[in-house]
Amino acid sequence: SISSFFGSCARVCRRIASMKLNIAYPPTGCQKKLEIDDDSKLRAFFDKRVAAEVEGEALGEEFKGYIFKIMGGQDKQGFAMKQGVLTNTRVRLLMSPGDQGFRGYGRRDGERRRKSVRGCIVSTDLSVLNLVIVKKGEQELPGLTDEEKPRMRGPKRASKIRKLFNLTKDDDVRKYVNTYRRSFETKAGKKHSKAPKIQRLITPLTLQRKRRLASLKKAGLEKSKSQAADYHKLLVQRLKEQRERRSESLAKKRALRQASVASKDAAPAK
Repeated sequence: SISSFFGSCARVCRRIASMKLNIAYPPTGCQKKLEIDDDSKLRAFFDKRVAAEVEGEALGEEFKGYIFKIMGGQDKQGFAMKQGVLTNTRVRLLMSPGDQGFRGYGRRDGERRRKSVRGCIVSTDLSVLNLVIVKKGEQELPGLTDEEKPRMRGPKRASKIRKLFNLTKDDDVRKYVNTYRRSFETKAGKKHSKAPKIQRLITPLTLQRKRRLASLKKAGLEKSKSQAADYHKLLVQRLKEQRERRSESLAKKRALRQASVASKDAAPAK
Protein backbone atom coordinates (compact mmCIF):
# COMPACT_ATOMS: atom_id res chain seq x y z
CA SER A 1 0.00 0.00 0.00
CA ILE A 2 0.96 3.66 -0.25
CA SER A 3 1.37 4.04 3.51
CA SER A 4 3.74 1.07 3.71
CA PHE A 5 5.71 2.44 0.74
CA PHE A 6 6.15 5.84 2.39
CA GLY A 7 6.97 4.14 5.68
CA SER A 8 9.74 2.09 4.05
CA CYS A 9 11.07 5.24 2.35
CA ALA A 10 11.14 7.02 5.70
CA ARG A 11 13.03 4.10 7.26
CA VAL A 12 15.57 4.18 4.39
CA CYS A 13 16.01 7.94 4.82
CA ARG A 14 16.53 7.52 8.54
CA ARG A 15 19.04 4.76 7.90
CA ILE A 16 20.90 6.94 5.39
CA ALA A 17 20.93 9.94 7.70
CA SER A 18 22.48 8.12 10.69
CA MET A 19 26.12 8.98 11.03
CA LYS A 20 28.86 8.57 13.62
CA LEU A 21 30.82 11.66 14.62
CA ASN A 22 34.33 11.23 16.01
CA ILE A 23 35.01 14.46 17.92
CA ALA A 24 38.57 15.12 19.14
CA TYR A 25 39.89 17.86 21.40
CA PRO A 26 43.72 18.03 21.05
CA PRO A 27 44.46 20.15 24.20
CA THR A 28 43.13 17.36 26.47
CA GLY A 29 43.95 14.43 24.19
CA CYS A 30 40.38 13.10 24.50
CA GLN A 31 38.10 11.76 21.80
CA LYS A 32 34.40 10.98 21.85
CA LYS A 33 32.09 9.19 19.46
CA LEU A 34 28.52 10.34 18.91
CA GLU A 35 25.90 8.58 16.80
CA ILE A 36 23.46 11.04 15.28
CA ASP A 37 20.19 9.81 13.76
CA ASP A 38 18.48 13.17 13.38
CA ASP A 39 18.69 14.48 9.83
CA SER A 40 18.13 18.07 10.97
CA LYS A 41 21.32 17.97 13.07
CA LEU A 42 23.40 16.49 10.26
CA ARG A 43 22.10 18.93 7.68
CA ALA A 44 24.66 21.53 8.83
CA PHE A 45 27.50 19.21 7.70
CA PHE A 46 26.11 18.23 4.30
CA ASP A 47 27.77 19.79 1.22
CA LYS A 48 30.70 20.98 3.36
CA ARG A 49 34.25 20.19 2.29
CA VAL A 50 37.14 18.73 4.25
CA ALA A 51 38.86 21.43 6.38
CA ALA A 52 35.64 23.49 6.52
CA GLU A 53 34.50 24.84 9.89
CA VAL A 54 30.97 24.22 11.17
CA GLU A 55 29.23 25.73 14.18
CA GLY A 56 28.43 23.09 16.78
CA GLU A 57 25.14 24.59 17.86
CA ALA A 58 23.43 22.57 15.13
CA LEU A 59 24.08 19.38 17.16
CA GLY A 60 22.35 20.70 20.28
CA GLU A 61 22.39 23.30 23.01
CA GLU A 62 25.28 21.64 24.83
CA PHE A 63 27.51 22.41 21.79
CA LYS A 64 26.66 26.12 21.77
CA GLY A 65 29.73 28.23 21.02
CA TYR A 66 31.77 25.26 19.74
CA ILE A 67 33.29 25.31 16.28
CA PHE A 68 34.19 22.02 14.58
CA LYS A 69 36.63 21.47 11.74
CA ILE A 70 35.98 18.61 9.32
CA MET A 71 39.11 16.46 9.07
CA GLY A 72 37.81 13.56 6.98
CA GLY A 73 35.54 10.57 7.07
CA GLN A 74 34.62 7.20 5.60
CA ASP A 75 31.64 5.91 3.72
CA LYS A 76 29.68 2.79 4.54
CA GLN A 77 32.09 0.60 2.56
CA GLY A 78 35.18 1.98 4.32
CA PHE A 79 36.57 4.23 1.57
CA ALA A 80 38.14 7.36 3.04
CA MET A 81 37.57 10.93 1.90
CA LYS A 82 40.38 12.50 -0.11
CA GLN A 83 41.13 16.21 -0.04
CA GLY A 84 41.03 17.89 -3.44
CA VAL A 85 38.49 15.52 -5.03
CA LEU A 86 35.58 17.95 -5.46
CA THR A 87 32.68 15.51 -5.49
CA ASN A 88 30.39 13.85 -2.98
CA THR A 89 30.54 10.44 -4.66
CA ARG A 90 33.13 7.73 -4.99
CA VAL A 91 35.63 7.94 -7.84
CA ARG A 92 38.56 5.90 -9.10
CA LEU A 93 41.85 7.78 -9.37
CA LEU A 94 45.19 6.79 -10.85
CA MET A 95 47.57 6.98 -7.88
CA SER A 96 51.29 6.68 -7.35
CA PRO A 97 52.90 5.03 -4.30
CA GLY A 98 52.80 7.45 -1.39
CA ASP A 99 49.58 9.22 -2.35
CA GLN A 100 46.78 9.49 0.21
CA GLY A 101 44.79 6.28 -0.01
CA PHE A 102 47.54 4.24 -1.70
CA ARG A 103 50.56 3.11 0.30
CA GLY A 104 52.15 1.24 -2.59
CA TYR A 105 54.09 -1.35 -0.62
CA GLY A 106 55.53 -4.10 -2.79
CA ARG A 107 55.02 -2.17 -6.01
CA ARG A 108 57.54 -1.59 -8.74
CA ASP A 109 59.26 1.77 -9.12
CA GLY A 110 56.94 4.16 -10.93
CA GLU A 111 53.99 1.77 -10.90
CA ARG A 112 50.58 3.41 -10.59
CA ARG A 113 47.26 1.87 -9.67
CA ARG A 114 43.66 2.98 -9.99
CA LYS A 115 42.09 3.12 -6.53
CA SER A 116 38.63 4.08 -5.26
CA VAL A 117 38.33 7.10 -2.96
CA ARG A 118 35.48 9.18 -1.60
CA GLY A 119 35.28 12.86 -2.55
CA CYS A 120 35.98 15.65 -0.08
CA ILE A 121 32.37 16.85 0.08
CA VAL A 122 30.19 15.51 2.92
CA SER A 123 27.09 13.60 1.81
CA THR A 124 24.56 11.16 3.21
CA ASP A 125 26.65 8.19 2.07
CA LEU A 126 29.17 8.70 4.87
CA SER A 127 29.06 6.51 7.95
CA VAL A 128 31.83 8.22 9.96
CA LEU A 129 32.82 11.89 10.06
CA ASN A 130 35.96 13.02 11.89
CA LEU A 131 35.77 16.41 13.62
CA VAL A 132 38.22 18.47 15.67
CA ILE A 133 37.23 21.22 18.09
CA VAL A 134 38.97 24.43 17.07
CA LYS A 135 37.03 26.70 19.45
CA LYS A 136 35.67 25.73 22.83
CA GLY A 137 32.12 26.72 23.75
CA GLU A 138 30.41 27.81 26.91
CA GLN A 139 29.69 24.43 28.50
CA GLU A 140 32.05 21.57 29.28
CA LEU A 141 31.52 18.34 27.35
CA PRO A 142 31.77 15.30 29.65
CA GLY A 143 34.52 12.94 28.59
CA LEU A 144 35.92 15.41 26.08
CA THR A 145 36.85 18.77 27.59
CA ASP A 146 36.43 18.21 31.33
CA GLU A 147 39.29 15.72 31.75
CA GLU A 148 42.83 15.48 30.47
CA LYS A 149 44.50 12.27 29.39
CA PRO A 150 48.30 12.06 29.63
CA ARG A 151 50.19 11.61 26.42
CA MET A 152 50.86 7.98 25.69
CA ARG A 153 53.81 8.88 23.54
CA GLY A 154 55.72 12.07 22.97
CA PRO A 155 58.12 13.52 20.42
CA LYS A 156 61.63 12.15 20.04
CA ARG A 157 63.41 14.99 18.26
CA ALA A 158 65.12 17.45 20.60
CA SER A 159 63.76 20.54 18.84
CA LYS A 160 60.18 19.22 19.01
CA ILE A 161 60.56 18.42 22.72
CA ARG A 162 61.70 22.02 23.28
CA LYS A 163 58.69 23.23 21.32
CA LEU A 164 56.30 21.03 23.36
CA PHE A 165 57.57 22.24 26.75
CA ASN A 166 58.48 25.78 25.60
CA LEU A 167 62.16 25.33 26.48
CA THR A 168 65.24 27.29 25.55
CA LYS A 169 68.51 25.93 24.24
CA ASP A 170 70.04 26.21 27.71
CA ASP A 171 67.50 23.78 29.25
CA ASP A 172 68.33 20.10 29.48
CA VAL A 173 65.92 18.19 27.25
CA ARG A 174 66.67 14.83 28.89
CA LYS A 175 64.87 15.81 32.09
CA TYR A 176 61.57 16.48 30.32
CA VAL A 177 61.37 13.16 28.47
CA ASN A 178 60.52 11.47 31.78
CA THR A 179 57.14 13.23 31.80
CA TYR A 180 55.85 10.70 29.27
CA ARG A 181 57.95 7.75 30.42
CA ARG A 182 55.89 4.56 30.31
CA SER A 183 56.01 1.96 33.09
CA PHE A 184 54.91 -1.59 32.38
CA GLU A 185 55.25 -5.07 33.79
CA THR A 186 56.54 -8.05 31.85
CA LYS A 187 55.02 -11.51 31.85
CA ALA A 188 57.65 -12.61 34.35
CA GLY A 189 56.50 -9.91 36.77
CA LYS A 190 59.43 -7.53 36.35
CA LYS A 191 58.73 -3.81 36.22
CA HIS A 192 60.29 -1.79 33.44
CA SER A 193 60.06 1.78 32.24
CA LYS A 194 60.61 3.04 28.76
CA ALA A 195 61.22 6.52 27.35
CA PRO A 196 62.00 7.54 23.78
CA LYS A 197 65.59 7.98 22.74
CA ILE A 198 66.18 11.63 21.99
CA GLN A 199 67.19 12.25 18.39
CA ARG A 200 69.43 15.09 17.18
CA LEU A 201 70.55 15.84 20.74
CA ILE A 202 73.66 18.02 20.82
CA THR A 203 76.06 16.75 23.48
CA PRO A 204 79.79 17.38 24.09
CA LEU A 205 80.48 14.04 22.39
CA THR A 206 78.63 15.09 19.22
CA LEU A 207 80.51 18.41 19.20
CA GLN A 208 83.80 16.54 19.61
CA ARG A 209 82.91 14.23 16.71
CA LYS A 210 81.97 17.25 14.62
CA ARG A 211 85.29 18.94 15.40
CA ARG A 212 87.16 15.70 14.60
CA LEU A 213 85.41 15.35 11.26
CA ALA A 214 86.16 18.99 10.46
CA SER A 215 89.84 18.54 11.38
CA LEU A 216 90.05 15.35 9.30
CA LYS A 217 88.49 17.18 6.36
CA LYS A 218 90.90 20.08 6.76
CA ALA A 219 93.89 17.71 7.05
CA GLY A 220 92.73 15.87 3.94
CA LEU A 221 92.49 19.13 1.98
CA GLU A 222 95.96 20.20 3.09
CA LYS A 223 97.35 16.77 2.23
CA SER A 224 95.77 16.82 -1.22
CA LYS A 225 97.14 20.35 -1.81
CA SER A 226 100.67 19.33 -0.77
CA GLN A 227 100.49 16.20 -2.91
CA ALA A 228 99.28 18.25 -5.87
CA ALA A 229 102.16 20.72 -5.36
CA ASP A 230 104.71 17.89 -5.12
CA TYR A 231 103.27 16.28 -8.26
CA HIS A 232 103.42 19.58 -10.13
CA LYS A 233 107.03 20.11 -9.02
CA LEU A 234 107.99 16.56 -10.05
CA LEU A 235 106.18 16.97 -13.36
CA VAL A 236 108.05 20.21 -14.11
CA GLN A 237 111.35 18.52 -13.26
CA ARG A 238 110.58 15.51 -15.47
CA LEU A 239 109.60 17.77 -18.37
CA LYS A 240 112.81 19.76 -17.92
CA GLU A 241 114.90 16.56 -17.92
CA GLN A 242 113.02 15.35 -20.99
CA ARG A 243 113.73 18.59 -22.83
CA GLU A 244 117.40 18.41 -21.84
CA ARG A 245 117.70 14.81 -23.07
CA ARG A 246 116.00 15.74 -26.31
CA SER A 247 118.28 18.74 -26.83
CA GLU A 248 121.34 16.56 -26.11
CA SER A 249 120.20 13.89 -28.58
CA LEU A 250 119.53 16.57 -31.21
CA ALA A 251 122.98 18.08 -30.59
CA LYS A 252 124.61 14.65 -31.02
CA LYS A 253 122.69 14.01 -34.24
CA ARG A 254 123.64 17.47 -35.53
CA ALA A 255 127.32 16.85 -34.70
CA LEU A 256 127.30 13.46 -36.43
CA ARG A 257 125.61 14.96 -39.48
CA GLN A 258 128.18 17.74 -39.67
CA ALA A 259 131.02 15.24 -39.25
CA SER A 260 129.69 13.05 -42.05
CA VAL A 261 129.28 16.07 -44.35
CA ALA A 262 132.85 17.21 -43.58
CA SER A 263 134.24 13.74 -44.30
CA LYS A 264 132.43 13.61 -47.62
CA ASP A 265 133.79 17.02 -48.58
CA ALA A 266 137.35 16.06 -47.60
CA ALA A 267 137.39 12.73 -49.54
CA PRO A 268 137.83 14.09 -53.16
CA ALA A 269 140.59 16.49 -52.03
CA LYS A 270 142.82 13.56 -51.28
